[in-house]
Amino acid sequence: MSGAAPSSARSRPVALVTGAGHRVGREIALHLAAHGWDVAVHYHRSAQAAAAVCAQARHGGAQAQAVCADLHDATAVQQLLPQAVAALGRVDAVVNNASLFEYDDAQQLRAETALRHYQVNAIAPVLLAQALHAHLARRGAQGCVVNLLDQKLFNPDPDYLSYTLAKAALQAATVALAQALAPVLRVVGVAPGLMLPSGPMTADEFARVHACTPLRRGSTPLDVAQAVLFALQAPAVTGTTLLIDGGQHLAGCGRDVLFVARGQAS
Repeated sequence: MSGAAPSSARSRPVALVTGAGHRVGREIALHLAAHGWDVAVHYHRSAQAAAAVCAQARHGGAQAQAVCADLHDATAVQQLLPQAVAALGRVDAVVNNASLFEYDDAQQLRAETALRHYQVNAIAPVLLAQALHAHLARRGAQGCVVNLLDQKLFNPDPDYLSYTLAKAALQAATVALAQALAPVLRVVGVAPGLMLPSGPMTADEFARVHACTPLRRGSTPLDVAQAVLFALQAPAVTGTTLLIDGGQHLAGCGRDVLFVARGQAS
């Protein structure tokens, strides 16, 4: 982390974005930076990528600082928001983008795998919401948490079971925290569909899945970043989830999109 901590009297709001060095988190951080926000760019191992995001955000006129934490470690998670406050003077929003995504199913699930997903995908976001609420209450301010969920919570399939269970817990937490932490904190879910090829998926398979949605397009990282910005700026929205997926959740297939693309859906 470099640069002097600015004054807490800054006029631009500050968002902490987890997993912001790559992929969708990077898009969210840069989109917020381009639309009036300063950003704390969280990373775990990707220090160089986080530094590049910060440099690009600063080039556009935002303040940006990289903050490091292992989201598997509850103590490190509890130190993350104070780290961001020290770097940027305040925090007004947290975007819980980082997640663990490893394949298992009902036959393969192991307790240790499920617990690792639960810690990163559910417990860490709740701890960050808790910390943001306390920080805002001390300041006499209000803010927002945005939790990145998944359209598969509305279009269930049995694949990636540990991941799905943890995201379902985060969806429930989105509602519970919106009730418990109001009026200081709003809590909103954003549920994307397939945005980027991952793992063994080919470009042709990726295009095939997007073509099967009602809108004949899936969500893009920019679509999700725009939805996050809307949630942060919508003072009457809390305890609900925005589905940003081209209608993918309406086309129930019974399997993960990878298997749909390969003609293996039930």
